[in-house]
Amino acid sequence: MDSLTRPGTMAGSNAGTVTGARLAGDTAGSGSAERLARARRVVVKIGSALLVSQETGGLRMKWVEGLAADVADLRRRGKQVILVSSGSIALGRRVLGLPATALSLEQSQAAAAVGQIRLAQAYETVLAPHGITTAQILVTLEDSERRRRYLNSRRTLGTLLELGVVPIVNENDTVATDEIRYGDNDRLAAQVASMASADHLLLLSDVDGLYTANPRDDASARRFEVVERITPAIEAMAGGTGSALSKGGMKTKLLAARVATRAGCAMSISLGAIDRPIRALEEGANCTWFEPVGDPRAARKRWILGMKPKGRLTIDAGALAALERGKSLLPAGVRAIDGGFLRGDPVEIAGPDGEVVAKALAGYDSDEARRIMGHRSNRIAELLGYPGRAALVHRDDMAL
Repeated sequence: MDSLTRPGTMAGSNAGTVTGARLAGDTAGSGSAERLARARRVVVKIGSALLVSQETGGLRMKWVEGLAADVADLRRRGKQVILVSSGSIALGRRVLGLPATALSLEQSQAAAAVGQIRLAQAYETVLAPHGITTAQILVTLEDSERRRRYLNSRRTLGTLLELGVVPIVNENDTVATDEIRYGDNDRLAAQVASMASADHLLLLSDVDGLYTANPRDDASARRFEVVERITPAIEAMAGGTGSALSKGGMKTKLLAARVATRAGCAMSISLGAIDRPIRALEEGANCTWFEPVGDPRAARKRWILGMKPKGRLTIDAGALAALERGKSLLPAGVRAIDGGFLRGDPVEIAGPDGEVVAKALAGYDSDEARRIMGHRSNRIAELLGYPGRAALVHRDDMAL
């Protein structure tokens, strides 16, 4: 079970009122079923301890099959699902006969390379009978910190989801070293949820929520039903890791909650070590729910509006009217480009009168944008020498 430090006078039954949170029993419940029902795009994080048996080192296939049934239920109700899954190193070390003790970086990368094949194959095996196509996406911290890689990853995820695919995301342990690692999949899942503009991040854990103290040690510990705001007092309750297979802990889950909720994504922590864990949550199982700050699309728009532009695109009246109808900016509507910028850099968009009407992330660098501006999108391949994207700025990367 994820360990929690004892938070002094706030622990157990003496916790009293905690600013920014409501304890179980003091409210009518978190309303998980209703909240999850409203989500359109859901990210589910699965830890190694849930997937891999500590006794045998093999996959817990019955549990994985139950998870697949839950994912299929979500998909049948029109929801898009992303799975962020640990397990590759745990599976690979068993195949390679590596010890259960700490591995060197090279041993971990070798185990990941072997285990990742088996992990992806397992998900494909259990989801295919439900008519679900899977895809494997391996990422490193650089993929979310470098804007060009971030945009590429975002576009790939979005396209897969629109095609009805369930992406299986994991850290690319075969190439990631400490300076480009997320380090734990709670953090990775939060970044993926932010990147994909998800509505809900579900952390399947070995504990059914955030407690005021370690419930294994303190019988009076109480679970938080809803956390409306992550305060320093709440952060002080987080401790270290739980099982030997897991690198996560309640501290990493609170860090993930901070990232996700700031991106407008709700987050919940619920017990994963049961059959059909998502169905159980929908049927009222215990959890801790973290309230989002706004919604994912609004959070992304605020982020774009707050960035300092590195260039300007001046557009004609027709393009301005299209933007006001929620359309993307096509090259044909651009009349002038000022400044030097790379793909993914922030730019401002000005109307025919020079008034700034929007901020956005550029879909091309400034040199390429100058070559295609004023031309129809079907000429992009001819002008650039490769088949680029139709939009110079996609509507998802723009804030009016």
